[in-house]
Amino acid sequence: MVNSRNFCTFAPDFKDSGMENLIGRQLELAELQRALDSKRSEFVILYGRRRVGKTFLVRCFCNDTYSFHFVGAHKQPLQTQLTNFREALQRCNPDIDIPKLFNWHEAFRQLANYLEQSKEVRKVVFFDEMPWIDTQKSDFVSELEYFWSSWVQNRDDIVFIACGSATTWMKEKLEDNQGGLHNRITHRIYLRPFYLSECKQYLLSHGFSWDDYQILQFYMIFGGVPYYMSLLRPQLSLIENVDALIFRRGGELSDEFKELYNALFKKADKYIRIVQLLATKREGFTKTQISGETGYSGGGLTKILENLERCDFIVSYAQYGNKTKQTLYRLCDFYTLFYFSYVKDNRSKDEQYWLHHFQDRSVESWEGFTFEEVCLRHLPHIKRGLGISGMATEASSWRFVPGKNDTRKGAQVDLVISRADKMIHLCEMKFSATPYTIKKEYAERLIKRKQLFMEENNISRGVVLTFVTPYGLKEGLHTSLVHSSLSAKELFVAEG
Repeated sequence: MVNSRNFCTFAPDFKDSGMENLIGRQLELAELQRALDSKRSEFVILYGRRRVGKTFLVRCFCNDTYSFHFVGAHKQPLQTQLTNFREALQRCNPDIDIPKLFNWHEAFRQLANYLEQSKEVRKVVFFDEMPWIDTQKSDFVSELEYFWSSWVQNRDDIVFIACGSATTWMKEKLEDNQGGLHNRITHRIYLRPFYLSECKQYLLSHGFSWDDYQILQFYMIFGGVPYYMSLLRPQLSLIENVDALIFRRGGELSDEFKELYNALFKKADKYIRIVQLLATKREGFTKTQISGETGYSGGGLTKILENLERCDFIVSYAQYGNKTKQTLYRLCDFYTLFYFSYVKDNRSKDEQYWLHHFQDRSVESWEGFTFEEVCLRHLPHIKRGLGISGMATEASSWRFVPGKNDTRKGAQVDLVISRADKMIHLCEMKFSATPYTIKKEYAERLIKRKQLFMEENNISRGVVLTFVTPYGLKEGLHTSLVHSSLSAKELFVAEG
């Protein structure tokens, strides 16, 4: 029987089932538990970036025990999907010969017949990779709507979990559904990539002896994607792991880029064109600039950008003082950033490429840009480090482009935190293997940039400089310019 005693709580122990301990995800587990404990039928959608651990979360929560479980097949036709569905039903009910299925109406009718015979108090139905099931002209969504409206909603014992990496499909076809599923979704669970603290917990629990600096370097290449961490080998150094996974012929991630985008998006070449463009400029591009560079425009471009952002590949930032126009789009997927920097055009066939090049000068520039992305991903941690977690804030970027006859130089601030108490943090994020030193020339640029920001935005006071670095600031002549300084230690603090 499937009931709450069979499922994980906040300190799961998978020794009996042979599954490893689940890291974090307490809020998501609590949401699943609420659905399970409900006295009505529930429709749960679980979405997030590919490889982020959606299936693993459900498997852990359910201890691999479901009333029915079906996984969509990638790029397979309708009849293959139906054959797989029939086989899944047959495994659940081996004593009954399930007839061949010719459409989804028959498939859902057979599922209803099977569930009606079940003696379980709560019947958990798990559809994994649901977007892949919805093949062209299959009528899958309309039949799912009918199945829910005509059968499930008249019961109080179904927990239906729909999972998928194609986040846009999940939102458009399920969450924003205007047909039979309108307002039927009862739980929406977004699974984000791990923060640094969760990566550290995972690595320590799997026998890695890396310090925070090494984990930070790992994050700058792979991000907080649990699947990528599962491929690491503790007996190898980080550099050796990078070579083994990415640069070695046949490495598990040597073809990851192509698989990643083609598995998520139809006409993946358009999506790749845009992320490749965004990889060329650290400060990002406006929608108008993207259109000018790619030739994509209108609703088509808007949809591509929305899809990429929902799948955690890009992020949009409002520009300070101009909240409705000139939004900047930046590439934020760490693996994609690394791919365009060191993998895409690499013709060396050097299977130890990273070992031979990780100390190159170009890597320093890449690390500086990527560390900024790490900090932006950990904005809640920065706010907590500044002691303003409970305060209303707005995060944005700011840039100044001088006019034709303006002799002033352009300026850019990648993170501006505006506080409800009228204080504004101009955040500088600098990557360094030692405490960061503010030199005279840089100090002068900081002063000019702050003055320019205040002039352009008609602000007379309350603007301060904040630094985020791996090891903090080194005391010197110019550190008095800085209002607050955070180190990577604050980025590693676990969520409270």
